[in-house]
Amino acid sequence: MASEGQHINLAPLLSLLQEMPAYRQLVGELSTVEGEHKAIVLDTAKPYLIAALYEELNLPLMVVTSQPESARKLNEQLRAWCSPSAELHRLPELDFLPYGSSQLSAVSYQMMERLRALATLALYDKSGKPPLVVTSALAIMNRTIPKTDFATACHILKPGVAAEPLELMRRWQSLGYEMEDVVEVPGQMSRRGGIIDLFPPCNQSPVRIEFFGNQIETMRCFDPESQRSTRPVSSVIVTPVKEFLSQGNNYEATDGNIFDYLGGDALLVLDDPEGIELTINRLNEETQELRDARIEKGELPEDSPSPYLTWEELESQMHERHRLALVTWDAGVHRQPLPFTGARSYGSQLERFLKTARQMVEQRQRVVVVSHQANRLAEILRKEDIHTSPLSHVEQIPPSGSITLLQGSLDGGWLLGDRLTLITDVELFGFVKQPRAGRKRPVPHQWFLPQLAPGDYVVHVDHGIARFHGLARMSSDGMEREYLVLEYAAGDRLYVPTERMDRISRYVGAGDQAPHLSRLRTPEWQRTRKRVEESVAEIARGLLDLYSAREVAPGFAFSADSLWQQELEASFPYMETPDQVEAIMTVKEDMEKAKPMDRLICGDVGYGKTEIALRAAFKAVMNNKQVAILVPTTVLAQQHFITFTERLQTFPLRVEMLSRFCPPEKERETLEGLASGTVDICVGTHRLLQKDIRFKELGLVIIDEEQQFGVVQKEKLRQIRREVDTLALSATPIPRTLHMSLTGIRDMSIVETPPEERLSVKTYVGAYDDTLVRQVVLRELERNGQVFLVHNRVQSIAWAASKLQDLVPEARIAIAHGRMPEEQLEKVMTDFINGEYDVLVTTTIIQLG
Repeated sequence: MASEGQHINLAPLLSLLQEMPAYRQLVGELSTVEGEHKAIVLDTAKPYLIAALYEELNLPLMVVTSQPESARKLNEQLRAWCSPSAELHRLPELDFLPYGSSQLSAVSYQMMERLRALATLALYDKSGKPPLVVTSALAIMNRTIPKTDFATACHILKPGVAAEPLELMRRWQSLGYEMEDVVEVPGQMSRRGGIIDLFPPCNQSPVRIEFFGNQIETMRCFDPESQRSTRPVSSVIVTPVKEFLSQGNNYEATDGNIFDYLGGDALLVLDDPEGIELTINRLNEETQELRDARIEKGELPEDSPSPYLTWEELESQMHERHRLALVTWDAGVHRQPLPFTGARSYGSQLERFLKTARQMVEQRQRVVVVSHQANRLAEILRKEDIHTSPLSHVEQIPPSGSITLLQGSLDGGWLLGDRLTLITDVELFGFVKQPRAGRKRPVPHQWFLPQLAPGDYVVHVDHGIARFHGLARMSSDGMEREYLVLEYAAGDRLYVPTERMDRISRYVGAGDQAPHLSRLRTPEWQRTRKRVEESVAEIARGLLDLYSAREVAPGFAFSADSLWQQELEASFPYMETPDQVEAIMTVKEDMEKAKPMDRLICGDVGYGKTEIALRAAFKAVMNNKQVAILVPTTVLAQQHFITFTERLQTFPLRVEMLSRFCPPEKERETLEGLASGTVDICVGTHRLLQKDIRFKELGLVIIDEEQQFGVVQKEKLRQIRREVDTLALSATPIPRTLHMSLTGIRDMSIVETPPEERLSVKTYVGAYDDTLVRQVVLRELERNGQVFLVHNRVQSIAWAASKLQDLVPEARIAIAHGRMPEEQLEKVMTDFINGEYDVLVTTTIIQLG
């Protein structure tokens, strides 16, 4: 169960620390003296120290941090320092609301990670590589299933093992697995004759088990989307679907804790013990406050247990363990700090780095540089006669007087005496590229049926507009089937088998007026369809004329990427997702062709569409072309303006903004700059489409959320598309735009890979509760997040904000609604975006961007 994924490997460098006297003294004490030990070490060197201890002691290690984010970062750093065979796992906190009504209802990504870590700890028998588990204060507070119960429930499947299929499936059902026709997400199973598909939550992918009688013959992983087998597997660990074997949320049945899973010889590492204690006490206070309020209202019994362990309970468990506290400074530690010192910062001044690099080589220092711009650095160093090539891993300790370049990311550098100098992007450029590229997580395919409610209007392709009445089960020829019940005019009903519901779609009409129901057994619907088809054909002819004209129209062929383009892309502070990379490459290919580009980038909010647009814009400017970025709202214009300005500040480009909030003098300067060519990129609302706008050399138009523009603006955009490259961004493309993309009239790229650690939106529906609102807001503030409170009555919105301020006096609260003066609304929204407020009490105006 070793961690998967491609990472740099620096494990051979661990021996440089392991040979040093201060480290040897620490290891000696850990090996002979029970109880708590302390080590003074730089924050950025903690992953290096932990990896060295793990590889040398060969014992199970659990590292606890004060915050979930620091646990996530530490886990990523340890991937680089530990050997590839390390059993490295992260134990995240459970994402649920204490005493909520909808908690732990589905197998989440966090729960999968937790089960993987618990299984590794519970099944460790000292025969293989010991587990190294990274967790946080919040995660160790969660009660869990006792180790003995969990280990008993887990079992291992292997080819050649005797097993009765029905008996296995009954056992899996008791562990929470659900029978489905097709296995797509964790916690599901299905059977087709002698083949069983199973998706254990601790597995990265589902497994297909083929039986020969009552014996497992083969096991293969398969892709949950294509359902195709991918590779054989030698064994599979089957765990419970959740940490709770009983039905419901019975906390008394989950009286175990994470320390039960540690063997007697395990080492517990506490990163920032004081911060851990503060976090645990704060959350327990908030939970106790919520519990007392629920008991007072009669919603909980007085003896209702807490879902969290208290600090006293955890402290007593910790005191029974062999433990090491990592601190950055402590007057009570009578030992010299480990010999780490901070690395020098170069602040993007590569000349300073080159000068220092020459000196370090001359002084016979051993230098390792870990950077996402390793290729660029190698070129620069070669010009200085320092020859080195970027590597993906270190095979042996580099010689003194050398510089080793590795393509990757670490959170910071340091000096280990005179033995090693580690330099990262933090020292070179002032930032670190965050690992955010994620796997495509399995999501079950769903029709629109779950979104329908009785009374909704639908359209049947063959029979027309009807009112949905719900589902009904009926028997036919001895078989029971499920039907959708549709009501037509004159009370007629049509029963549609669920397997034919692809013939039905939700009715979407203009305005709120209810549509007329179609009549069955009349030609009315066919006549309507014919009129619509004729109208669509006319529109299609116009569109085909437009797009055929584009095919033959001469366009500008942009040149290949410049060195500056490479520098810009290397400065992106996140790892690109696979879909982002593919979309960026496709956009560049379109731009380098001698015909106008017209591409739609479709992806959810936060999936990286803006970065794709930014790189396209920069490519255009590098070819001496101007870029117009059209957005539907002033707030969105401000956001894009800030993003483009910050990302391009190190390049000699001029970025401006045009909206109704621009002062007249500033607007005049921008218009003159567009006409003269001194403004390279202009972000604006529909103001950019007005007649007085003149570009000297417009080469690219980027349109964000085109569906929010009006008819007049869209006609102007349609004409623009004949002449220049166009890139549209949308999270929700209008049906016509989407259909044009799907049928090939318009090119489309889909960005559907979520960034790593991006969590899905969770919705809880329940009665309003002051205590719960306070807890939810505080929980978001603890993770440095922000909150929208939607109150859809302008008349009482000030009262709602005042009430929330009384509930959560710690929060900074602002109000925004559509009847505010435009300048005031603009300032509030901008301040909220910039983090000046924690909570925005607003109306549904937020849906406009």
